Amino acid sequence: KPPNEEQESLLLLLLLLLLLLLLLCVFFMELGRGQNHRRTEVNVGAVTDVGITHSEVAMLCTLSRVQFKGLAGDFRFMNGQLQPSVFEIINVVGTGERSIGFWTEENGLVKKIDQKPQSVEALSTWKDYLKYIIWPGEADSAPKGWEIPTNGKKLRIGVPKRTGYTDLVKVTRDPITNSTVVTGFCIEFFEAVIRAMPYDVSYEFIPFEKGNGEAAGNYNDLVHQVYLGRYDAVVGDTTILANRSSYVDFTLPFIKSGVGLIVPMDDLVKRDHFSFLKPLSWKLWVTSFVFFFFIGFTVWVVEHRVNPDFQGPKRYQARERVFTFGARILVITWYFILLVLTQSYTASLASLLTTQKLNPTITSMRSLLDRGERVGYQRTSFIFGKLKEAGFSPSTLVPFDTPEESDEFLRNGPENGGISAAFLETPYLRLFLGQYCNTYKMVEEPLNSPKAMELQHAWFKKKEESCPDPVTSPDPNPYVTSRQLGVDSFRLLFIGVFVICIIILGKFTSCFLKKTEGNDSYINRVEKCSCSSKQQTVHNRSQPRQPQ
Repeated sequence: KPPNEEQESLLLLLLLLLLLLLLLCVFFMELGRGQNHRRTEVNVGAVTDVGITHSEVAMLCTLSRVQFKGLAGDFRFMNGQLQPSVFEIINVVGTGERSIGFWTEENGLVKKIDQKPQSVEALSTWKDYLKYIIWPGEADSAPKGWEIPTNGKKLRIGVPKRTGYTDLVKVTRDPITNSTVVTGFCIEFFEAVIRAMPYDVSYEFIPFEKGNGEAAGNYNDLVHQVYLGRYDAVVGDTTILANRSSYVDFTLPFIKSGVGLIVPMDDLVKRDHFSFLKPLSWKLWVTSFVFFFFIGFTVWVVEHRVNPDFQGPKRYQARERVFTFGARILVITWYFILLVLTQSYTASLASLLTTQKLNPTITSMRSLLDRGERVGYQRTSFIFGKLKEAGFSPSTLVPFDTPEESDEFLRNGPENGGISAAFLETPYLRLFLGQYCNTYKMVEEPLNSPKAMELQHAWFKKKEESCPDPVTSPDPNPYVTSRQLGVDSFRLLFIGVFVICIIILGKFTSCFLKKTEGNDSYINRVEKCSCSSKQQTVHNRSQPRQPQ
């Protein structure tokens, strides 16, 4: 049977009395031998000057010579000081014990009593000075602390009860055990912090809810419960506000806070039966047709006198290759321009038919206030109070709980009982846009401090004053950018082919007007194609001869 505290105290007192009796016995034995006067090295005259008698000096000298081995080791005095002995360090395992090292005044902690002292290193631990330790529970590492506090009290952690946006905090009930199950990003973050602490903390999650499972209030009410003492702390998606910080303390934020304005996106690209004409501007269409006829006219002028395929009726012309060098250069250049135009047209048409050109329907909170539009906000959030302070009428504020509900309100619009825009806190805004990334867009963070926004814009002010700040001076038509290809994109190509046409026409005209001896001219010296000569011969033979 283990002793209680009173028995332990009585046993310790008895040990002290035995030690005192042993000390007195040794003292009187030394005193009886009469060796105290002969071995005294103390200046008795100097001692008596301070009021100490000869008997007291004799007692002091006798005690300083007392030496014996007691329960705590060797008992001896040196220079008037009780000298400590060697202490053995034991590791208690269950009901047994094992030696793991020793401690001496000269060497400190050592694994063996005759071991030389080691040099102290900055990164040394107890493993360098003691043998292997078996911790309670036969663990290899030192325990962090008590698994359960000595007074049996756990930390009461309050958590919010939400019906939507449960990715951060979600409270459910186990249908079998009827126990509370709390999950979510904030809970996982809290548990990771608890695991990293150097000691164990016992806690329990208490949902902030009524008996029927509904939320017992908003976040201000939840934070106020900590001030009232119902909860020791609150874990969840609680935004740090000035009025809340006046009566509770917050940890450092681990998620960016703020409020964003979400608006629907409208596709500016209108697709109809004439969409195939939209990749090119009307000026580029007209320029292409004009150059088509101009280049064809130039080739016909150069070829029709020397190439039989460009002679005769119009429907039989331009069916074979050209003969002159200038015409060939002109045709090759035009083919290259047509290739560039065709590839550009194909790419632009594919982009026009497969991509969207989205434009936000609303660009700022000020436009919502001016038009008196209906807007949505998160239920149980502080946003409701902020919107009323900003000037919104309570009749135009529509609460919602889930992302699906806010999406339905935004799709219906104010005409069908919906809303024009929605205000969300930044964590939920990111979750909402991740679910509906191609339909909605955040256009503003309206409820931030105006002074802070001014300082931020002044700090990041652009060097080019010609480029306005998109927030302080937004572009009235931010998304009106043409997808059409214009003449400017192909100006150099059209100028090049025009110069070639002028050069070829000028050379042909000068050679045509230049006259030589007889009928010999530039046109007669042009080399003709053999196949064209044969066709010319066959054509002449097929004609009937005229009578002479």
